[in-house]
Amino acid sequence: MRRRAARAYDEAVPAPLETTVAHIIHSARRIDLSEATSSGSPVPAGRDWIATDRGRMIAEGVGETWTTLLPDGEESGSGVRVTDARGRALTAGWVDQHCHGADGVAFDDDRHLGPAVALHRAHGTRQLVASLVTNPLDVEARAARRLAAAVEADPTLAGIHLEGPFLDHTHRGAHAPHFLRPAELADVQRLYDACGGHLKQITLAPERDHALEATRWLADRGVAVAVGHTSCTRDEAMAAFDAGASVLTHAFNGMPGMHHREPGPLGAALDCAHVTLELIADLVHVHPTLMRLLFSAASGRVALVSDAMSATGCSDGAYALGSLEVTVTGGVARLKEGGSIAGSTLTMDRAVRHVISSGISVSDALAAATLTPAWAMGLKAFPSPGEALEPFLTDADGNTVAA
Repeated sequence: MRRRAARAYDEAVPAPLETTVAHIIHSARRIDLSEATSSGSPVPAGRDWIATDRGRMIAEGVGETWTTLLPDGEESGSGVRVTDARGRALTAGWVDQHCHGADGVAFDDDRHLGPAVALHRAHGTRQLVASLVTNPLDVEARAARRLAAAVEADPTLAGIHLEGPFLDHTHRGAHAPHFLRPAELADVQRLYDACGGHLKQITLAPERDHALEATRWLADRGVAVAVGHTSCTRDEAMAAFDAGASVLTHAFNGMPGMHHREPGPLGAALDCAHVTLELIADLVHVHPTLMRLLFSAASGRVALVSDAMSATGCSDGAYALGSLEVTVTGGVARLKEGGSIAGSTLTMDRAVRHVISSGISVSDALAAATLTPAWAMGLKAFPSPGEALEPFLTDADGNTVAA
């Protein structure tokens, strides 16, 4: 698997700490670390440990060296909480790079966004890129400014994703057709400025006028440009990826299907090693057979996303996605007019369990919900000593608990 940090497993004794230790988790498998020693030898699974105090990681290591942090080296009666992970995977929570809301609240709304963030946090998400759907340019700019203020106030909100308005009409999905527009650089710059430095990702149809110019301009500023909601050919998608685009928005959805003579944007993404492919693993958007195919063909490059809309965590009924009416039946959101799938009611913990139950390995599933989206969005998947941490442990079935 790509994108793992190299680490030497030398079992060095940690230096004395200048703070107390409240909690030690040992015998865990941290998925953000290399699974091989610096010499290339395999590492026994489940030997990582971390120490925390007052919500921060204060030390890390491997093997039995955690015992030196206990008073007199004794576990019993030390006052330190000790958790034996028994080989379970250790993460710092899910990273969701594409999410529109939850609990009756959309990130486009002129309302307090706390309930939506809280619901996704309750399901283990700790870094969330909030997505805006297509609206009139003035409306979208105002929503971006409100969302930028929310990002600065809420550590769970890691940035903004503009899913529109620079999309293709034919594959627009649940985006209002009368608000779609070409990616003229002045409009792109206006929305970029409205995001106040918090724009992490923007979805563009590369075949639209000015799209490649916009892609280069955005990529030069560190924004992840995503190819999506597009009718483009493989060659048009390759031109976008060559220009700096680095993500494929919800693979298989909002784009032409793969054909043996015209692989389309998905084929182009598979051919580009720097491209991350989003996957909505709700078992509605993509069949398990194709989920397995994607993980195999793009190893280490699949990012699970919720694409969750406001109905997530709510009962079936009538909702809205931007300016469009949505009906949710059996947990599946569709446009009232036309029946197009309108986002999902998925949470990231369920996405992880779904891909594992579909035959994907636990390590690949967890990487797709943490490492890969963090890398794609320029975020950290796991904190360094001294930084805030809420540790989670995940078993072989994908069941996750706060440690």
